[in-house]
Amino acid sequence: MRLYLDMCSIQRPLDDRSQARIAVEAEAVLAILSACERGAAELLASRSLFFEMERNPHPLRRDFAAQVLARATVVVEVSPAVELRTRALCTAGLKPLDAAHLASAIEGRADFFCTCDDRLLRRARALATLGTRAVTPEQLIVELLT
Repeated sequence: MRLYLDMCSIQRPLDDRSQARIAVEAEAVLAILSACERGAAELLASRSLFFEMERNPHPLRRDFAAQVLARATVVVEVSPAVELRTRALCTAGLKPLDAAHLASAIEGRADFFCTCDDRLLRRARALATLGTRAVTPEQLIVELLT
């Protein structure tokens, strides 16, 4: 099973867990990363994730993301196919960086695209993603356990 976590998912374990939803999502992301370490799933990364990570002004968050991305077994490079799909997803209403993440997940043949962003999740689910399902961290844990 191939997984692509966008940056908000990767960063979720570092967020304030005083809200129940954030606490549950944080634990789910940690469990997903643990599953990847055990070989139960394959973590994908992309140049878009590295770009977003490098722009983060917070050293702790940047370092955590770097540690997560170092676990990736595949890095989806920028290619004409990724660029074309990114443009199409922007035209369909996604923000450019969100579109680049989803395009990378699709081109990397991810089974699941995981995000904590409700707006992105709704829009990604409404689009043709060629077998890449947009899910929340909680939904992804269910998939990993079944």
